[in-house]
Amino acid sequence: MLKKWFPLLALVVLFLVGCSKYQRILKGKDFDLKYETAVQLFEKEKYERALPLFEELVPLFRGTARAEKVYYYYCYCNYYMDFLYESAYHFKKFSQTFPASKHAEEALFMNAYCHYILSPIPSLDPTDTYKAINELQLFANTYPQHELIDSTNVLMDKLRSKLEEKSYQNSKQYYQIYDYKAAIVALNNTLIDFPDTKHKEEIMLLIVKSSYYLAINSIKEKKLERFNNTIEAYYNFVDSFKESKFLKEAENYYNRTVTELDKFKLENL
Repeated sequence: MLKKWFPLLALVVLFLVGCSKYQRILKGKDFDLKYETAVQLFEKEKYERALPLFEELVPLFRGTARAEKVYYYYCYCNYYMDFLYESAYHFKKFSQTFPASKHAEEALFMNAYCHYILSPIPSLDPTDTYKAINELQLFANTYPQHELIDSTNVLMDKLRSKLEEKSYQNSKQYYQIYDYKAAIVALNNTLIDFPDTKHKEEIMLLIVKSSYYLAINSIKEKKLERFNNTIEAYYNFVDSFKESKFLKEAENYYNRTVTELDKFKLENL
């Protein structure tokens, strides 16, 4: 029976011995041994064990020949452990602390990439998305000839698509809650901020519809101007999308507007 369990018991013993040895190194004062152990653990992808060692060594080795390498490993330990805010901070600090390092460009990119990963879905707070765009732009401005520039531009395009989607959804929501005046402003702002948006056709139709509903619900003094705004919005839509699948819907709102406008003029002769 003992033979059957011997391999498992041997593994448990080895594990306990390994843990005991690691704890002695972690708590000890042999910093050269800590450095060698941390590097070995990092290379074996045991980042959760390497991280505490590098964390202690970073301030201790500051100003020494090993400072750059220790900090570089520390940055990546945080990254591989998914401590993305921490790794972004330290990658950027690395690039600033060691600007002549062969890893300086990589570190500045990794700072931006960490923020890119932190960027949430479009419906959530876009703060991290804006931060990621700014950090990627910083990398592009600092190293415009770097081999990662194409990748940087792709990442920025993806982030801008998130902001575009958020702007579109937010402006559309005003229409859905019947706040037509706010919808017109928000929809036009989306077109200004994202002139090539994939939602342009639907946005311009929503402007026509919002303009119509705003006009018919307006006080007498504002109806004429707002009916004319609706007609203008319709012509802008038709000029932009002559073959639109929404053309009949837009024409319906145009015809209703013209009817309401004629009625308004007759009533106010």
